[in-house]
Amino acid sequence: MSKVMVGLSGGVDSAVAAALLVEQGHEVTGGYMKNWMNEEGIPGDCPWQQDIEDAHSVAKALGIEFRVIDLIDQYKEKIVEYLVNGYEEGLTPNPDVWCNREMKFGVFLDYALSQGFEAVGTGHYARRRVMTDGRAAVLRGADPNKDQSYFLSLMTSRQVEHARFPTGEMLKPEVREVARRFNLPVAEKKDSQGICFLGQVKMGDFLAHYLPDKPGEIVDLNGKVMGEHRGLHFYTIGQRKGHGVASPREGMAYVVVGKLAAKNRLVIGWDREDTEGLYTRQCTVGSISSINEEIASLKQVEAQPRYRAKAEIAKLEAQDGGKVKLLFGKPLRAVVAGQIMAFYDGGRLLGGGVVEGVC
Repeated sequence: MSKVMVGLSGGVDSAVAAALLVEQGHEVTGGYMKNWMNEEGIPGDCPWQQDIEDAHSVAKALGIEFRVIDLIDQYKEKIVEYLVNGYEEGLTPNPDVWCNREMKFGVFLDYALSQGFEAVGTGHYARRRVMTDGRAAVLRGADPNKDQSYFLSLMTSRQVEHARFPTGEMLKPEVREVARRFNLPVAEKKDSQGICFLGQVKMGDFLAHYLPDKPGEIVDLNGKVMGEHRGLHFYTIGQRKGHGVASPREGMAYVVVGKLAAKNRLVIGWDREDTEGLYTRQCTVGSISSINEEIASLKQVEAQPRYRAKAEIAKLEAQDGGKVKLLFGKPLRAVVAGQIMAFYDGGRLLGGGVVEGVC
């Protein structure tokens, strides 16, 4: 059996992960990653104090050691700066994917290993398997509605080797039942929503705190002025709501299809497959992380551009600098620079990378 540190977030998924590892006979310690206190006063609920209390109560119920690990400085450096800089540059970053790579299985894993632990357990809905050659692989979670393997797509093979995902073998209702069986105090606690580790802080409020408004024109594809935007960083390609331009008739919706940074213009168009800028058949992906085999050496993958998007088959062409070009058999909607593209082979996660450009 292993010595495992479980990242207790104060929620039911990580609590059940800890409970299952205890039941399996592992030596378990709970660790709360203190990453954010919202000292800046950004609007929204940041319930870190309650989360610590809930995580501590779970550890007490399981009879395991509990630690609070202060990672605030690392979080600001690795996640907040990444998020703010990305939006400032006109990209669409994904802090949740980056959190897993840089925080949970980055500095938190390094801390655990330095303390003599062999692995880090989390409540992710993904499955870990050891293949016949001894390498660890990540599979989609057993619950198709909760599968979170996409968020693990930038993990390295070393990180996967030291990761444990007990709840990934279960459906969400089963996780709740296990929580009740262990009489965990968070068994009925609602799932949290929001930016990685930031509680109920809305992305718009978060960005508004760090990036000032920079109003400009909203135009259609013909250059006709349709309204005014707050700042290009508040919008992303494919966005249907929140741009402030009402659709002229039922059944037709304006969506964001482009950003003209030089003129500070936001471009909108119809949500149709033939709308320029909204759909693409090709994109370039860089900063690639491969879990088991080198992705650049493959000829074909299943590529997933967003968490809730369907993975689509794409031909793959290796490019200079370790980048790859993906060629899709059908147009994909709203693939934009900065997004994370996850790569699969059926239900197995191959890795992922950052979209650098579309064409």
